[in-house]
Amino acid sequence: MPTTDEIRQRIEAAIPDARANVSDFTGGGDHFEATVISPAFAGLSRIQQHRMIYEIFGSEIGGPIHALALKTLTEEPND
Repeated sequence: MPTTDEIRQRIEAAIPDARANVSDFTGGGDHFEATVISPAFAGLSRIQQHRMIYEIFGSEIGGPIHALALKTLTEEPND
């Protein structure tokens, strides 16, 4: 099963200028949530942004990665 760090590294390697924060939200090693920030998402719908990420993992989604909840942004939020 992939670790949160492996998932983060794969996302950041596959998407230009991406920064990802990944956590295991159940502690079981198969349910993850990720916030991914990349200017590559500009002009894409939320569905297109999420598909970019899901394509990185292919058949692992629903298998070793049972769930991957996503939040995608084009830039850091100004809180």
